[in-house]
Order: sequence, then structure tokens, then C-alpha cells
Amino acid sequence: MTRLITLFSLVALFSCQASQYGREIKEPFSGSKYESNARFFRAVGKGSSQMDQIATSKAELTARQGIAQQVNTTIQVVSDQYSQDVGVQLTSEVRERFERLVREITNTTIADLRELDRKKYLAESGLYTVYVAYEVKKAAMYRHLKKQNRLSQRWDEKDKQELDLLLDAAIEEAEASAE
Repeated sequence: MTRLITLFSLVALFSCQASQYGREIKEPFSGSKYESNARFFRAVGKGSSQMDQIATSKAELTARQGIAQQVNTTIQVVSDQYSQDVGVQLTSEVRERFERLVREITNTTIADLRELDRKKYLAESGLYTVYVAYEVKKAAMYRHLKKQNRLSQRWDEKDKQELDLLLDAAIEEAEASAE
């Protein structure tokens, strides 16, 4: 009997500790439909304001920043793999060029950006909260980067060829995951 009481006491103690942070809530746009995968970069943004347009702008900006960050991180990983596979001797220089190219493009535009979903809420206090979910096809984004690479006046032909090889490999990988 004493063990049973001790067991119930422990269960009660742990259940109280689990809720010390408050009640868990589920926000819109959670789940695998809104997460990045092998084919898509995806991001969700949330914005709140007393003004509808400002809340919308905050949500859109947050989602775009999320996608831009994912693109940049992915390019870093792909450039590391490329430099290991090909044996590029100036790895840091190549990576720096890739990263600079990605920053230039994502700072100006994100290719093939599609809105997955949007929800807007108005609280009794007059506060608007907007959720927005965006996606970009990885292969389309890499093709856009490749096009920008070809148009760039900043790189010499050798650099452009190295970037094209990297982007071709990334396009192949993204398209292979679509099958």
C-alpha cells in the first residue's frame, strides 16, 4: 500500500512539473506539410500588430528569412561535399564565392516562392496575428542561382564553371528526390 501511495505521489509530482510552463498550444501550420524536405524549402512566419498590414508584413518577412537561411545553409553543405568530392584545393575561397552568390540572390529575390497557406486572427484586444507559410522548389531555386551565376560580371569563367558544377549536382539531387 505504501508503495502504491509513493507511486501516485511521484506521478502527481512529475505531472505538476510538466505543466509549470503553462498549457501547451498548437499553432497553425505545424506538421510535415509545412516543413522542408528533399524537394522543397518551406518556412512559416508569424506576425502580430495592432495594424493588419504590419502583422502581415512581419509574417511574410519572417517566412522569407527562414527560407533564405535554409538556402544558405544548404549551399554551405553542398559546397563542402563538392569540395571533398572534387578535391578543390582552395575550399574556403570556393565556399566564400558560393555563399556570396547565395546572399546576393536571396537578398534580392527568392525564385519560385509560393504561398502554401495564410491565416489571420483578430483578438478582442484589437491585435492582429497573421500566419503565412511559403515554399520554394529546391531545383527551381538552384536553377535560378545558376542563371544568376551566368549573368554575374563578378566571377571569372573558372569560378562560374565551379559554381555551375556545384549547382548541377544540387539540381540533380533535388530532382532525384522528386521521383
